Amino acid sequence: RIVSVYYITTSLLIALGLEDSVVGIETGADKRPIYSLAAPQFNQLPNVGSPKNFDLEGCIALEPDLVILPIRMKDAVENLEKLGINVIAVNPENMDLLKESIDMISKATGTENTGEKLKSYYDDKLSEIKSLIGEEGKTKVYIGGNSDFLSTATKNMYQTFMVEAAGGINVASDIDDTYWATISYEQLLTYNPDVIIGVPSAAYTKEDILKDERLKAVNAVQKGQVYMMPDAFEAWDSPVPSSILGTMWLTSVLYGDKYPYEKFTEDAAYFYKEFYGIEINKEDLTK
Repeated sequence: RIVSVYYITTSLLIALGLEDSVVGIETGADKRPIYSLAAPQFNQLPNVGSPKNFDLEGCIALEPDLVILPIRMKDAVENLEKLGINVIAVNPENMDLLKESIDMISKATGTENTGEKLKSYYDDKLSEIKSLIGEEGKTKVYIGGNSDFLSTATKNMYQTFMVEAAGGINVASDIDDTYWATISYEQLLTYNPDVIIGVPSAAYTKEDILKDERLKAVNAVQKGQVYMMPDAFEAWDSPVPSSILGTMWLTSVLYGDKYPYEKFTEDAAYFYKEFYGIEINKEDLTK
């Protein structure tokens, strides 16, 4: 009996084939398309709140054998452990830490083989991308946040790993004292990125950026190199198990001549079939 308080680990439980062991999950399950596609029963499970508003009593009432939550929930970890409940706390803010989370959870649940298979897929694809792009010049990339494109992912964010693995440079990696940082138009003009990326479920559109008169001098805007990351399945810019697809998608954007978008959609379909047991509509990746 597993309770997951973190959407990243809830998704990982599906990838590890543990969806039938889950008895409670985080708030907002109905807003995550991958649950409805790969584990529709999740939408009927009790929710135990969120990392910011955790329902400790509700979690305990589900009599879990294992509770998985983000490492920042230190008080909850201590309270659950005092009650003799097994806890795994994760912090998957880069690829190594994501693999560490996979190791901990797969070992605790007896799914090591599937966990190793998932990690091997990451390694193989990252190696393939590196060999494809070779010593290409680094493209300057700007990552806009969910609520505002002037909010950007800094050096400390998983998005920076994704950009660098795809052969780019995160222009905001000079900021290392926070996670999401709010910058000014002047700073964005100074960064002058070659490509602008909007993250999944952004509150703005590609057209909002292209038509913003204050950004008309930015290279990415002048060349029409503004892209919105697909959000039909999961937020690939966060360290969910399928985040490797975010890196692969970015590679197809930055180096489409070496890794065509059609090849990416084929790879994405294979990934979801292999690890989530679902057939996706590749057209959902081109909307």
